[in-house]
Amino acid sequence: MKKIFKALDDPTRRKILDLLKARDLTAGEIADHFDMRKPSVSYHLDLLKQAELVVSVKKGQYVYYSLSTSVLEDIIAWLMKLNRQDSEENNK
Repeated sequence: MKKIFKALDDPTRRKILDLLKARDLTAGEIADHFDMRKPSVSYHLDLLKQAELVVSVKKGQYVYYSLSTSVLEDIIAWLMKLNRQDSEENNK
């Protein structure tokens, strides 16, 4: 969970996740949306992969990145559970 929150802590990585909501993208396509060098984008993608928020698949000469929906669903469920517990405690 610590890796997930570290990955989500950065606005660049959050924007990458937003971009991947629309469709799978290559690292180059992702880099086109930022004013930074490609190694920096690769660093951000690596942190997202370590947190299991994105997955990569090699197709020909390109690597495509996509959202890892199962991990995102787990995070949402965990956050909703926390919210329910907080609401129940406040209603006591």
